[in-house]
Amino acid sequence: MYGYQKIIEQKIKEAAEKGEFDNLPGKGKPLDLEDESRIPEDLRLAYKVLKNANCLPPEIELRKEIRQMEDMLENIPDEKEKYRHIKKINLKIMKLNMMGHKSPLFEEKQIYYGKILDRITEKK
Repeated sequence: MYGYQKIIEQKIKEAAEKGEFDNLPGKGKPLDLEDESRIPEDLRLAYKVLKNANCLPPEIELRKEIRQMEDMLENIPDEKEKYRHIKKINLKIMKLNMMGHKSPLFEEKQIYYGKILDRITEKK
């Protein structure tokens, strides 16, 4: 095995000296290494294919929707409408939390109307 490694290293060194690596895309930029440790091994390839096709896994898409809905909360003036919106967010959070078998520490927390109401009244 060591002999093959030596030959490979020699070929790489020769190619570098000839300048064959000079015009590669991304030259001089840091490597974009992805942390796939949280993705189950059997899903990594599927997630990679989805990412390359600009498709998000359902869990990530749902998290994105939740964040967007939370951002919209600040612009809703009517308290009844805000409460309905919070209920929709909490439903999505419950759906997200039920999607996989993961540690409860990584679950999304639901939004509580009282805490939001307190925060809104503090701003005024």
